[in-house]
Amino acid sequence: MRNAAGVRVFAVLMSFLLVLEPLAAQAPIRVNVNEVIIPVTVTDEKGRFVSNLTKDDFKVTEEGREQNVHFFSHEQSQPIVIGFLIDTSNGMKIHWDKYKEAASELMLNLLPGDKKYSGYLITYGNTPELVADTSSDSEKMVAKMARIKPAGGAALFDAIYMACTSRKTVIGEPFEPRRVIVVIGDGHDTASKRSMQEVIEIAQRNLVTVYAMSTVAFGMSRESEDVLTQMTAETGGKVETPLNDAYKDVSGYLEVPQDAGNFALSVGTGAYTAAISSAIFRAVASLSGEITTQYVMRYTPDIAPGTENRQFRRIKVSVANLPNVQLRYRNGYYPFGPPGSQQ
Repeated sequence: MRNAAGVRVFAVLMSFLLVLEPLAAQAPIRVNVNEVIIPVTVTDEKGRFVSNLTKDDFKVTEEGREQNVHFFSHEQSQPIVIGFLIDTSNGMKIHWDKYKEAASELMLNLLPGDKKYSGYLITYGNTPELVADTSSDSEKMVAKMARIKPAGGAALFDAIYMACTSRKTVIGEPFEPRRVIVVIGDGHDTASKRSMQEVIEIAQRNLVTVYAMSTVAFGMSRESEDVLTQMTAETGGKVETPLNDAYKDVSGYLEVPQDAGNFALSVGTGAYTAAISSAIFRAVASLSGEITTQYVMRYTPDIAPGTENRQFRRIKVSVANLPNVQLRYRNGYYPFGPPGSQQ
């Protein structure tokens, strides 16, 4: 009798679950962001890093509502996963050797062999290519960089989309390790299927901070550099412009008197080449320093009434009693999946 009763109870439970199953499948699923991470860079009026602040110096608001920061760190050993996105289009040919060396230097500096630091390499010409998937082996990436030659167009936006969607991830992303992309290129895009706004959104959704080393020279087109500026500003990064600074002094090299009377030849002198190399490696040092000296804060969103369903939630970070400092951080995040999606 007890066995028969047990069978009946089991049958009733199964019938109940079968009724619920299609209802659950029909309900839209939205994945909420339960924790927000904000890497913040603080510099003074001369661009020097301010590194002596504490949690109490910062104020974080979301949609105007102050948030309670429950995690604060300023350690230089924070886990990071870094995507190196290298422009291999025709436009890189002029200074290719120098930028190839700069990219290799960045890889070796930011991925010292410690398992806490991982990276991957994507090149982009007419199409993006994942040349080296996520690992802590920077020497492997450097070896692959050495064999690359620039040619073709530039699919920058598709490369960023690939970085956010199509590579091996590390357990704990995007909090430990946090996500960073470093673009080395001129910002031109001539071949992508994705738009700039699409890739800014995918980067924001994936809590990625985008940095860039622009290869645009002083006096050249600003349009492509503006692309890099917008992408980095909206995700909390910045653009380094080594050629911009170096080429400002080009007149100095052109005006040095030469015995042969051909002033233009001075551009090919060691002084000119050294100035370009020096500017590029100062940019490498600046990017490396910023990525490893950020303040990192996390909070669980305290949502203001009436803002629960906003697709993009704006963040503001401020520092008390230091009016002249500059702060760089992501300007917001997406708490839900794209409209109409099921995740």
